[in-house]
This record gives sequence, structure tokens and C-alpha cells, in this order.
Amino acid sequence: MKIKCYGARGSTPVSGQEYIKYGGNSTCITVTSNSGDLVIIDAGSGIRRLGNELLNSEHHSVSMIFTHAHWDHLLGFPFFKPLFHRQFSINIYGCPFAENKTIIELLAGTMEPPYFPVDLNTCKANIRYTEVMLSAFQIGSLQIIPIFLSHPNGGIGYKFIEDGKSFVFLTDNELGFRHKDGLDFIDYVRDCKNIDLLYHDGEYKQEEYGNRMRWGHSSTSDLIKLSLAANVKNVGIFHHNQDRSDEEIDEMVAHCQELLANANSDINCFAVAEGSEYIL
Repeated sequence: MKIKCYGARGSTPVSGQEYIKYGGNSTCITVTSNSGDLVIIDAGSGIRRLGNELLNSEHHSVSMIFTHAHWDHLLGFPFFKPLFHRQFSINIYGCPFAENKTIIELLAGTMEPPYFPVDLNTCKANIRYTEVMLSAFQIGSLQIIPIFLSHPNGGIGYKFIEDGKSFVFLTDNELGFRHKDGLDFIDYVRDCKNIDLLYHDGEYKQEEYGNRMRWGHSSTSDLIKLSLAANVKNVGIFHHNQDRSDEEIDEMVAHCQELLANANSDINCFAVAEGSEYIL
């Protein structure tokens, strides 16, 4: 499978010279199976670039899943150009914890006046809506296992398995505090045990976390504890703070690598960058 990042920033998109290396777009990730199935995770501002690429690609049938309904994970949806082209088929799975709204109501709300000039009902793509999947399900050759997030208002991360390889995506997940519907630290260790690749929320430095506990995000120190306990092979720091410069993210990565070295671990740690690809 191939994992590509179109946005790794948290809370709000940003721009500027200090955000060149890791990018400024909010959450959007794609997972492409070995058989060509394309799964989009979240519709943050990064989905705009993805949509532009799809217009000139062979992928005219895609699936879309969501982690949760916070604005930074939805705001790019109206700018996803395949919505406006008849040759595209888009299977959209329900969004968990959407305050009793259906996925149709939720996405239509991002395009309602006076906030947006084009109504969802005018989109020309063949859009099919599927209820949220709370147990393991299949998209093509990908087995997908939902994992409940520890986050205000809830959310779901995902474990992808194909041909013996495994990838877990847990953005907006607080390892240091259990929110309603979230899991304990030991449960996340179980779900990540011996996986090949983990992308996980690592928004805060340890010294920042104390004043931000219960906000729904993790420190990199807790992320390294999880990675060591679960014996993951590769870990990518995700959901970069909106004010975190490239240089500061590099410093966070260096600190994490130092923690791993002190533990005599050979886990590969890096910060997820917009535009990056990882092949398993």
C-alpha cells in the first residue's frame, strides 16, 4: 500500500516561509492499495490539491472516510473538484460523532449559503453515501479496522492491513488523558503492536502539554512511549501545531530520536510532511 500526505497541519491551514518543509494544509491523507483502490482520509484543506491531481489521473472511483467532524478536517470538501465532474464515483462513509447529523447533512452544511455559493445537490459526480463503519470493513484489498480516538467530541482512527503490512493513522488523539469514547494507553499499544507504520498526533512538546491537557492532542514524549511499548517500526509525527515552524518541528524530531536512542531502539522517527509518500 502507498500512503501519501496532502496535509499534516492541525487546527487551521497556515502559510508562510516558516512552513515550507512540512506544509501548511490541514489533514488529508490517501491510502492506495496494491490493487489500485484509493481511500481518502479527511477533507481538510489538503484535499484541494488532491482533487486537482485526480482530474488528470486514472483514479475516477474513490472512497472517502473521516476521523471526526471538527472544522479543520472538513473545510476543504467544497473545493474538491472531482465533485463537479460526471466521470467520478465517490463513495463517502459516514462521519463518526457528527452530533446526530447524517454524513449528507454534515457535508451539505459546508456548502450552505451564506458560507458557499454552490449547493452540494448541484454536484455532478456519482456520490454514494454509506453509514459509518464501527467494526472492521473492506475497501478493495484493504482491511480497515476503526480505532476510537481520545478527543473532545470523539473520533475514529484507522488501521489498514494489506499483504501482511500494517499502517495506523491516529490524528487528534490524546494519549495522556482519556476522553469520553476514547481508549486507555494500553489499548492503543495493543492496536499498534508490531505495525509497520504509525502516523500519530504529536502536536505538543512535553513542556507545553501540561497547560493543554484535555485539548485532545498528544505530546511527542507520549508518542515515543507508545511507539516503544508497541514496538512499531516507523513513526511519523502528525497534526503539527499551526504556529510550529519547520525549524521547530525539526527540533522536535531530533528530541524524539534522542529519546529512542537512549532506549536503544531502532525505530525510525520523522515528522510527516505534506507531499510525502510512504510505501509498505
